[in-house]
Amino acid sequence: MFDKLKKYRKKSPWILHYNAGSCNGCDIEILACLSPVFDIERFGMINRGNPKQSDVLLVTGPVTHRSRERLVEIYTQMPEPKVVIAVGSCTSTGGVFRDMYNVENGVDRYIPVDVYIGGCAVRPEQIIDGVVQGLEILEKKNKDIEKPFKLFGKIFKNPFGQNDRTKMSERV
Repeated sequence: MFDKLKKYRKKSPWILHYNAGSCNGCDIEILACLSPVFDIERFGMINRGNPKQSDVLLVTGPVTHRSRERLVEIYTQMPEPKVVIAVGSCTSTGGVFRDMYNVENGVDRYIPVDVYIGGCAVRPEQIIDGVVQGLEILEKKNKDIEKPFKLFGKIFKNPFGQNDRTKMSERV
């Protein structure tokens, strides 16, 4: 059954866009891809807001302490196979926000990333090329489950120098 659907998945990928704490520069360029000038929908790509219906996860911005849990949650809710695309230098390495007190740097510390799109802010042509590369990777993937690297129960580095083993969900 999956082999029959595999060829159609490339023709109409559904994209989920998640802002992990960016300055909105890359977000504006993603919205420019939806405009009639670049018209990403001509490739069959649709921007969806539901992770359970999405094939591609576009992540922008550095991962902040507040967005980390939601990012991993969204990633685990997406059906297999899925592709993660890191849009912008902040998403890849933390960018200008690297090593700040509220930033946990790049997204690849928490979920596996398939395509990196560099730049600050990324141009719409680069985003379209990155999504096309992601679709080629999606076509080669199978339904094996890819697990996130760090989940909620990891050791939390306390800013006061002590290690605290409580879950992040208990720290509210």
